[in-house]
Amino acid sequence: MYNSQRSTSSQDPAVQELTRRHFFGRGAWGLGLAALGGLLDRDSYAADRLGESHLTHFAPRAKRVIYLFQSGGPSQMDLFDPKPQMESLFDQDLPDSVRMGQRITTMTSGQSRFPVAPSIFRFQRHGESGATVSELLPHTARVADDLCFVKSMVTTAINHDPAITFFQTGSQIAGRPSMGAWASYGLGSENANLPDFIAMTSRGTGRPGGQPLYDRLWGSGFLPTTHQGVKLRGGHDPVLYLSDPPGVSRELKRHMLDDLATLNRKRLGVVGDPEIATRISQYEMAFRMQASIPELVDFSNEPQSVIDLYGPEVHRPGSYAANCLLARRLSQRGVRFVQLFHMGWDQHQALPREIRGQSWDTDQPSAGLITDLKQRGLLDETLVIWGGEFGRTAYCQGDLTATNYGRDHHPRCFTIWMAGGGVKPGFSWGETDDFSYNVVANPVQVHDLHATMLNLLGMDHLRLTYRFQGRDHRLTDVHGRVVSELLA
Repeated sequence: MYNSQRSTSSQDPAVQELTRRHFFGRGAWGLGLAALGGLLDRDSYAADRLGESHLTHFAPRAKRVIYLFQSGGPSQMDLFDPKPQMESLFDQDLPDSVRMGQRITTMTSGQSRFPVAPSIFRFQRHGESGATVSELLPHTARVADDLCFVKSMVTTAINHDPAITFFQTGSQIAGRPSMGAWASYGLGSENANLPDFIAMTSRGTGRPGGQPLYDRLWGSGFLPTTHQGVKLRGGHDPVLYLSDPPGVSRELKRHMLDDLATLNRKRLGVVGDPEIATRISQYEMAFRMQASIPELVDFSNEPQSVIDLYGPEVHRPGSYAANCLLARRLSQRGVRFVQLFHMGWDQHQALPREIRGQSWDTDQPSAGLITDLKQRGLLDETLVIWGGEFGRTAYCQGDLTATNYGRDHHPRCFTIWMAGGGVKPGFSWGETDDFSYNVVANPVQVHDLHATMLNLLGMDHLRLTYRFQGRDHRLTDVHGRVVSELLA
């Protein structure tokens, strides 16, 4: 870096003033000062975090989101979208008039035929709403009157990574901010001691070796990194590198962070890099989380009646059940966006066996979360979303028998459900054809879901933007409409 006090430099100082590094450092000066404003002393940190919300455009119906992402693509016709007409067509070829030459994956494109595989599971109507739910999900069936089913979801991606990336970021290409990061950016914080956005992952018993997940799925992309999701891990150490090493006291750590913040502020004053301000903020957050996280993951103060809601796996750290209870505890503490990723729904060969395991993992905890939130008066202000990245095909992948079948990826129609947070309870939207292959009424695109979610949080998806590389970016890109029919 140029030092104006050095007399040995052979370069003219006026030229040095125009060097690339100096230009960009000074160009970021205003941004750095703005970011530094609330970080000049640690006592103002909490007040500044709690005062960040400034991008809501109208009164929100929901204050926060819990997204229960079912990674792999749950089979809609085995869970929520029954097609009894398929039973009489068992092992017959799917009509060309249904598939209409649509794109399929390379995993089934080489099959000589596409035999119809009706579901072997029974369906019944439940509650006053008469929602049809599979026998695989008895607990979900009991809360059907609290759920808003969308049976006409459509996506453009047919393989896992681009499809999951699309759902999380609004783009199939990696590098964009995740929906939780957008929510953090738009809403700010309700709790100075916890991040705005937290992610948790779990492995299914149906197919433990499911599709991998990547940290970028809860990343901040080009938004300031203070908005990226923090991953909570199962086990005794939920956040990596959060615990102090032996011999480091709380007081010593406080002094270390104060001295480090002083150095970082000096550097920020020189180069004006906003990421330095983020670093100061995140160090302070980590210090506060050292006290808040142990209390968060301690379930000993939960009544047994609440523990029972989530099922037998709730005491196993890292399980879907434990993560659901953590999601409620996080939301209760004001965390804006909590996202669970449950792997194992990619069932190509042995779907009847594997989907039983996945349903056992998720049914009772998901329903228990709805019940728990409702009992505490939190459901009305918390939007809960359940669903995967796409659905499954009506035709069989691999060998078809009377008791076994597999299903390939299917982007043309699938089902999700939502609850609380301003959506209609006991409601079903959209319709598919007799094979659950094409949407025939009220399609909902991924960007439409994003626009509706932001609307419920009080944000106009057309106005929630961030300028990057000369362009105003949105979660919904240049697409999306609010599905007003879903709103209560």
